[in-house]
Amino acid sequence: MRNMLLVKDVMSKPVYTIEWDKTAQEAANYLKEIRRGFLVVVKNGKPVGVLSDKDLIYKVLAKGLAPSKIKVSEIMTPHIVSIEPEATIMDAVEKMKRNNIHRLPVIDNGKLVGIISLSDIARTSPEMIDLLEYRLKMKEMPIEIKEEFTSGICDRCGNYSERLQNINGEWICESCKDELEYE
Repeated sequence: MRNMLLVKDVMSKPVYTIEWDKTAQEAANYLKEIRRGFLVVVKNGKPVGVLSDKDLIYKVLAKGLAPSKIKVSEIMTPHIVSIEPEATIMDAVEKMKRNNIHRLPVIDNGKLVGIISLSDIARTSPEMIDLLEYRLKMKEMPIEIKEEFTSGICDRCGNYSERLQNINGEWICESCKDELEYE
């Protein structure tokens, strides 16, 4: 198995939280103080939602509501999309993409242990960007089959392989080829 970068390797700490019964005004002041745009909302120490600067803008300010009269619990997003610390960075990226979000609380055995954002990923893994750029360049190059096998990036799983084989116009590694045979 190849060496994968894990969520726990790049997540940010400490986790900034706010109690669910605080006001939107208190949340805005806290976000300004910590210079962040995201808080995990907690009740009795347990995560119950998330609050972003966008929530404050769209759910309070744009509606002309008084921030000092609105509770965080009224404007937070109650559904927490989270990830485990042992998950891979690619798992985090996929989860963010699938849910159209930029940050994930990291939860280990029910305990909030960190936050991972797209910025964390971009800052700590420029090699991923290089690999994606290389993969895009490979896709743009005309396919010339000179040998039965070649090395490069598998079109199905995105992993590097020394033995890619062209199957139906896709360069497939041995593992993905085996999976195709079982489908």
